Amino acid sequence: MTAAPADASGLRATVLGTGSWGTTFAAVLADAGCDVTVWGRSEAVVRQIRDQHRNEAYLPGIDLPRGVTATTDLGAAVADARLVAVAVPSQVARATLAPLAGSLRSDAVAVSLMKGVELGTDRRMSEVVAAALGLPDERVAVVSGPNLAREIARRQPTATVVASTSDETARLVAGAIASSYFRPYTNPDVVGVELCGAVKNVIALAVGISQGRGLGYNTMATVITRGLVEITRLGLALGAAPETFPGLAGMGDLMATCASPDSRNHTLGGHIGRGMGLDEAIAATGGTAEAVKSCRPVLELAQRLDVEMPITEAVVKVLYEGLPVDQLAPMLLARPHRAEAVRR
Repeated sequence: MTAAPADASGLRATVLGTGSWGTTFAAVLADAGCDVTVWGRSEAVVRQIRDQHRNEAYLPGIDLPRGVTATTDLGAAVADARLVAVAVPSQVARATLAPLAGSLRSDAVAVSLMKGVELGTDRRMSEVVAAALGLPDERVAVVSGPNLAREIARRQPTATVVASTSDETARLVAGAIASSYFRPYTNPDVVGVELCGAVKNVIALAVGISQGRGLGYNTMATVITRGLVEITRLGLALGAAPETFPGLAGMGDLMATCASPDSRNHTLGGHIGRGMGLDEAIAATGGTAEAVKSCRPVLELAQRLDVEMPITEAVVKVLYEGLPVDQLAPMLLARPHRAEAVRR
C-alpha cells in the first residue's frame, strides 16, 4: 500500500545517532531537500561530519551532502525540528530520548530507524519512542526495508517502507526521504513492519553461524524460508497484516540482511560459527549487531504468545545457554514432521 508523499522540501529534520544507518539516513534526507542536523555523543565524529562532511568511523570514503551538519547538544539538535529520526542502539533508546520528553514542537513527528525489541518490556521500538517522548501513536513512524546503509550511502537504488497509523504522518516522512535513488512506500501495518525488522536480524545471525560452519546454500535457503515463517507466525499472533511479510519489510529485508557481507548480524554469526566466543565476535564485528540483544526479548514475546520460533530459540541457546554451534543446524531440523504451513 502506498500514497503520494507530501512535499517536504525545506523541512527541518534531525537524526539522533551518528552510526552508519543514522548518517546514511541524514544524507537521504538532505538529498531529498531537507535541512538536516545529526546528533551524536562523539566530539570527533560530530566535528568531522560538520567540518569535513565525512564520517570515516562508520562510512569510510563517503562524501556527505553539504546540507548535513552535526552537534553534540541534544536539545539544540531537536529544536524546531519537524522530523526527528532515532537511530541509536535499540537498548539505549529510552534513556537517550527521556530528556526530550515534551520538548518537541507540537507538530513534530518521530521516526524509528531501529530494529529490535526492548529488553525487559518486550516493547517494539516505535512504542518505546512514543512512550519516551510522550507522543501519540499518530505522530510516530517506522522506516524499514532492505536498507543496507553502505549501499544507500553510495546512492544505489533501493526502496523502503514507511509505516504509521497516520496516513498524514507516513506521507510526510515519505516526502522527506523520496529521491531518485530512494523510493518509499507507505503502510499502516506498524506491527508487521517492525516485527519483520526486529526478527530478521536473528535469522541473519543464524544464517551467519551456519555459513561460518561451512554449510552451504541449501542450509541458507532453509533458514531464510523457515525464518520468514517464524516472523509471520509472531506477526499474525500480534494482529499484523499477512501481506506485509512477503513485501519489502519482510522478505525483502530478510534476504538483504541474510545475504550481504555488510550485514553486521550476518557477520557476527559467521564469527561465532568459526569458533569465536560472543564477546570476541562482537569486538571483531566492530558495530552494533541488534540480534545479540533482541533475540531474547523476541523469544520471550513468542513464548508469552505460545508461538513456535525454533530458529530464534536455537540462536538464544547458542549465544547464552552454551549450545555448541555444531548442534544448531541439527536442532533446526529435529522438529516434528508436519505439512509446510504458517501456524499461529
